[in-house]
Amino acid sequence: MTPPRADRWLVDSLTMSGYKLGSMVAQLTPGPIAQGAATAAGFALAPALRDRRRMIERHLRRVDPTLSGARLRRAVQQAFESYARYYVESFRLPSLSNETVARTFTEEGYRDNLLAGLDQGNGVIIALAHLGGWEWAGRWMTDRGHPMTVVVEPLANADLFEWFADLRAELGMTVVPLGPEAGAAVLRALRNNEVVCLLCDRDLQRNGIEVEFFGETTTLPAGPATLSLRTGAPILPTGVYFTDAYNGHHTIVRPPVTIERTGKLRQDVARLTQAVTHELEWIIRQHPEQWHLFQPNWPSDPGYGV
Repeated sequence: MTPPRADRWLVDSLTMSGYKLGSMVAQLTPGPIAQGAATAAGFALAPALRDRRRMIERHLRRVDPTLSGARLRRAVQQAFESYARYYVESFRLPSLSNETVARTFTEEGYRDNLLAGLDQGNGVIIALAHLGGWEWAGRWMTDRGHPMTVVVEPLANADLFEWFADLRAELGMTVVPLGPEAGAAVLRALRNNEVVCLLCDRDLQRNGIEVEFFGETTTLPAGPATLSLRTGAPILPTGVYFTDAYNGHHTIVRPPVTIERTGKLRQDVARLTQAVTHELEWIIRQHPEQWHLFQPNWPSDPGYGV
């Protein structure tokens, strides 16, 4: 049953109030305490969200079939803790100085792959998984003068979506909701030789390319491959990982994904999407406990397509 309009407004208002309060508290709380609170929140959430816990168990066993018992329970717990840390950090980022963001950030492949890609003049496409603290890396990038466009899932609560978009705008990012107008916005960014970030490990619209992902067939978005083939922008699979250091992050920018072109766009898109998928597998396997994918993602998952 859908609630009456007044009740929906109340629920939406409470949601907005909760996020705004969380953001304010995160920005006012000393960093080590905020990071400890994120760990505590993740510890509390895991037992409460039974369906999400079961789903991440399925995904983690796909990544590492040997996970079971205490090792699996710990990995699931770490996934919730990682997700909570992602939100707390995202709330805190607008209040942090450039020096604070850069101090404990390390990288591999930024110069050799990302800067080299931009030197070609067609922009670059960063292919991400729902993993670690990618907002921190985005802030680090914009601090270095790289305009960045991020395509994100729209929310049913339009006011909440705008609030999140404004939060990312404070970090120097342009937020584009996934939908009919996203393609034009991304093309403009690439033609301006900018950085485009696309989350590629979940097919939200269920109209993507069939791929083998961790040994099982599913679909993933065709957008990254299509854009790359049409514009010449390289696809750079990228992982951003939390480290044990306070505020610690490490990013790996992989070399551009290339395929032999056949001239048949549909076939090339399929082959390139599969190649990107293999790269995402490698990225996720480095730290699967930081993978924040709590939703059904394969046809065999309960609730897939609902």
